[in-house]
Amino acid sequence: MSAKALTLTAEERISSRILIEKLFDGGNSRSMTAYPVRLVYLQTDRQPGDVAAKILVSAPKRNLRHAVDRNRVKRQMREAYRKNKHLILEKLDANSGMALAFIWLEKQPFRSSEVEQRIINLLERVSEKL
Repeated sequence: MSAKALTLTAEERISSRILIEKLFDGGNSRSMTAYPVRLVYLQTDRQPGDVAAKILVSAPKRNLRHAVDRNRVKRQMREAYRKNKHLILEKLDANSGMALAFIWLEKQPFRSSEVEQRIINLLERVSEKL
C-alpha cells in the first residue's frame, strides 16, 4: 500500500448535490448500521480519471448539540475511513465507483478505537456485497 493510498483528498468527498440526492432518494441506494454509525451507499459508474469511492460524513445537530462534539465525531469517522478505505477500494473494478455516506446516530461521542471498529465492520460488510 502506497503512502498516497492513506490520504483523503478533496476529490474523494461528495460535493455534488445531484449525487447526494441520488444517495438519499432511496431508489438504488442501500443502508446498514453498526451502531452508532449508519452507512448509506450507492454503486455508481466511474468516469476515467475519477476516484473510485466518494464519501460524505454527517453528525446531526439534533444528536450532538455542541459543535465541538460534532466536529470530533466527523473527524473520527473520516480518519477511520481514511485508514481502512482499502477494504472497499480493492473490490471495485475500473468501471464502477461507490458513493458512501456515514451518519452518526448516538447522542454522545465514542472513543476513536470504537468508531474505527464500527467503520471497519461496515466497510467489510459492503465489500462482501460487491
